[in-house]
Amino acid sequence: MKKILLYGQTVKPADIGIIKSLLHKLEGSSLDYYIFDGYKSSLGEAGISYIDLASIKTKQDLEDNAIELIITLGGDGTILKATNLVQDLDIPIMGINMGRLGFLANIEKSRTLSAVDSIIAGDFFTEERTMLSLSSNFPLFDDMPFALNDFTVHKRDTSSMITITVMIDGKYLNAYWADGLIFSTPTGSTGYSLSCGGPIISPDSGNIVITPIAPHNLNVRPIVISNDAEISVRVEGRSENFLCTLDSRFETITAEHEITLTKCPFRTKLAHLNGTDFMQTIREKLLWGLDKRN
Repeated sequence: MKKILLYGQTVKPADIGIIKSLLHKLEGSSLDYYIFDGYKSSLGEAGISYIDLASIKTKQDLEDNAIELIITLGGDGTILKATNLVQDLDIPIMGINMGRLGFLANIEKSRTLSAVDSIIAGDFFTEERTMLSLSSNFPLFDDMPFALNDFTVHKRDTSSMITITVMIDGKYLNAYWADGLIFSTPTGSTGYSLSCGGPIISPDSGNIVITPIAPHNLNVRPIVISNDAEISVRVEGRSENFLCTLDSRFETITAEHEITLTKCPFRTKLAHLNGTDFMQTIREKLLWGLDKRN
């Protein structure tokens, strides 16, 4: 492992010290480190100096500079942004958690420097996460119609509920009366879907969760389906426009949009330190077992 990219969005005052220490350690290591162009201005505003090896702001730049690992400095949202840069390049992403909960960015910032030692020693592992792919009769999300976490539809210009009609492999599932609907990968099952009552799903389960947002019919519950299924989605309501999101990106749609969701042909590769696993992460992040009776 020789070439890594540091990827971030903003620098919080509380994180300046650890970022300076990280850059100092990298400069004295055997690693060649690069910094994402969109992060350099944040470092400069925080008074953090760095070595500028090359300009990296596109997928092609990653290829041209033969980047082998991306380290994100932030929360889960930063990792989601990084997947837009990596796309199908199969470059692992390792997340240092400088946000709040951090299911994907599961390396706490107190372990930042030891994580560099682990990278140098090759003492880490990678896992592949399935993604959603979106297609539509009208263009949506430019050349990045994929999501690591979820695709959602929401009401937008009115407080009235919307109707979301869902077909699975051409068979009618339901017309949801709700504020919205979440289509989540296993990775996204610990995100928005979980907050709306959806189940936590193991990353390797090969499923998609459909979770309603504030459904009108109280007996409508989340459903788990195979990620080999083709899902068709149409939205209707009193408003002309509705909101849809693909991870951290959003677009406006209408009742004329016919949206199809399938399993993405490529996967995102996440890097983790040895000795960590999904079960450990959810125990720690959700505080399972922390009870006075235990």
